Amino acid sequence: MSEAPTMTPAHRRYVGRTVAFMSAYVVVMLLAIGGALDDVKTATSGWVLAAAASAPIVGQIWATLSLMNEADEFVRGLTARQFIVATGLTMALATFWGFGESFAGAPHVEAWFVYPLFWACFGLTAPFIRSTR
Repeated sequence: MSEAPTMTPAHRRYVGRTVAFMSAYVVVMLLAIGGALDDVKTATSGWVLAAAASAPIVGQIWATLSLMNEADEFVRGLTARQFIVATGLTMALATFWGFGESFAGAPHVEAWFVYPLFWACFGLTAPFIRSTR
């Protein structure tokens, strides 16, 4: 029987950072969904709320890039390739949908949807990208 692989220190830091940033994101979203932020009346406070909601997303992107920087050469190359393919697929799908909105009357999708779409694309493509070539 083979042993389960252990996480490298870089992966442990990535998981810790991801949990921290996504926990903050969940808190902000629960406040927004629960109505605690419904009294946002001014453009300034709206922008502050937008920054608060997107800050954990920026942190998560930084955590992923840090993993790529801190990992060994193989993991760095593999993650970079997975990241690039997922980004390209996300851009292609977002562009297709945008043209669908413009030319075919497709329903509008908020721009923030690009982030979860990226991670969905990453999750769908990463298992098939097992080489840095």
